[in-house]
Formats: sequence, structure tokens, C-alpha cells
Amino acid sequence: MYRCDACGNKTRFDVVERTRVRAYLHFTLGGEASVEEEELLEREVERVSCRWCGSSDEVVTEAPPGNGGAGTPGTPR
Repeated sequence: MYRCDACGNKTRFDVVERTRVRAYLHFTLGGEASVEEEELLEREVERVSCRWCGSSDEVVTEAPPGNGGAGTPGTPR
């Protein structure tokens, strides 16, 4: 979960992230593909900005409820 210290927003953010996945694709005889399984190998959040006020410097990570209030390490502020 994210929270913007500048405006208080907790619901709308633009997130730029880089991911690497392993996907099991199923192709029909007509050549159409569907993903049947996907495994996340790597995820890196590059930038988070508030959708309401545009701030990226004031966005902080909040722990989900029940996690003792600790933020997620390695997530940009």
C-alpha cells in the first residue's frame, strides 16, 4: 500500500515497474495464445507518483493492515 504525505491520497498512484516472468503459453491451432501459468521471477518498482497531486517525493510505503506498521524495504519513497 502507498500513501502520499503531500495530499493524503491512499488510493490512486502511477507505478512504473520492471518485471521478469516465466509464462506457460497455450496456443490454439489457429495461433491464438493464452497464458495458463505465470511465475514472477523478479519485480523492481522504479517510480511511484501520486495520481492526485503528482508528487513522487512524498509517496511512502505503508504496511498492509496487520503487519505491525512496517513498510516494505526497497520500495521508492
